[in-house]
Amino acid sequence: MSHLPPSTTQQHERDSRSASQDLQRRLTERQLAMIAIGGAIGVGLFLGSNVTINQAGPAVLLTYVLGAAVSLVVAYSLAEMAVIHPVAGAFGIYAEKYLNPWFGFTVRATYGLIQIVAIGAEVTAVAIYFQYWFPNSPQWFWVALVSSGIIAINAAQVGNFGEFEYWFALIKVIAIIAFIVVGVGLILGVAHRPPIGFRNLTAYGGFMPHGVRGMWLALTIAISSYMGVEVIAVTAGEARQPEKAIPRAMRTIVFRLILFYVLAVGVMVTMSPWNQSSDGTISGSPFVRAFASVGVPYAALLMNLVVITAALSSANTNLYLSTRMLFSLARGHYAPTQLGHLSRNGVPHYALIASSMGMVVAIMLAIYVPKRAFLLMYGSAVAGMYFVWIVILLAHLRFRRFIGSKVNELPLRVKFFPMSSFLAIGALLALAGSTFYVDGLQYSVPIFLILLVAMSVAYGAARRQHTSDDMILETAPSMADPEP
Repeated sequence: MSHLPPSTTQQHERDSRSASQDLQRRLTERQLAMIAIGGAIGVGLFLGSNVTINQAGPAVLLTYVLGAAVSLVVAYSLAEMAVIHPVAGAFGIYAEKYLNPWFGFTVRATYGLIQIVAIGAEVTAVAIYFQYWFPNSPQWFWVALVSSGIIAINAAQVGNFGEFEYWFALIKVIAIIAFIVVGVGLILGVAHRPPIGFRNLTAYGGFMPHGVRGMWLALTIAISSYMGVEVIAVTAGEARQPEKAIPRAMRTIVFRLILFYVLAVGVMVTMSPWNQSSDGTISGSPFVRAFASVGVPYAALLMNLVVITAALSSANTNLYLSTRMLFSLARGHYAPTQLGHLSRNGVPHYALIASSMGMVVAIMLAIYVPKRAFLLMYGSAVAGMYFVWIVILLAHLRFRRFIGSKVNELPLRVKFFPMSSFLAIGALLALAGSTFYVDGLQYSVPIFLILLVAMSVAYGAARRQHTSDDMILETAPSMADPEP
């Protein structure tokens, strides 16, 4: 006999059946790797490099190398934990298990919020790219059109999403490789064209025109280009054979990202003067301007198509990530239960609707402040990502203490642990402090701290609600009808 009244018992059974629904493991290893690339190679590289090049000059190459070192530590830390715990919610679950519930809640809420904001930045970037071809068209029109298509893709079955994103990201990767190959050819002077040479690396104020300070300040945004490697851990709950797929995919994504970023940025600043490609404004991609400056027929047009594809791919992946993180919060009873419901094709449809709000904000900004829309949205997400990465590293430090000697059985391990982890945490804290000196990022940390306080209040309210519900359940037998 149940201790709950008949109506309550039936509701409890319905809730249990709903909770037993789970995300489906339909993402393959190749899809995992490409989804991660799709999430990482986007506007941080193709549009945000306007700001990084303006800060560092040609020394932006060293900036991306430093960013790669930090991202490598974070990525491998995540891979270790994801192999042991391949669950939806990923590092939110790890933070709750190895730190405390507050960290588990705030890191998931932060990640969900900043991905929602990042989606708005990505679709805003697409609108900016389209204005290269249609300069008189309203920016909001492209934002609305692109947003509708991305929502439709994410509403499809996750296996379909994975396959779509695989080809989406593959096109982007091939295009980046083509950009590097063609750029190197132009620099060396193949195909009967005079070589561009390497004078652009030193001719305009030297290799490091703004010194070490400029190179470091550029890292505040450059490192955000690598913020996407964590996607493999987020998708672990829907990965086939996660113990094999996750380590392989993580190795693939990290080293491909480093290679693509360093080579692509290196080719770009070599092809055209850094102080012309990066004029400090967000009015188009410096990659497009680099090709336009050398006069190769249709090259700038094709490159603009590439950066549009890159932004679409990133927005598509970010919508996936924020949807899954809100789903995880709901399943952990820290968000409305509706966000944890799945549609018949296995998609958290209510969480998808909530995650689309960043696009609504992007449309409003595109109407009222189109020139500032991108940096307002992108900059707002930067401090949140610093927090997420720091929490991941802190959770990993406790994870290592917990598993002890079993670390030797892991298929992938962090090098030079724990020193590498402490250095990475220190770098992220220093970068957060440096945002006050970067135009467009001055308010990133203060805005995030306000959000963190708000999330903490919401967490306290959720905890009190849990306690109240538990007390009701404990006293429920006294309210039950006597047994016939």
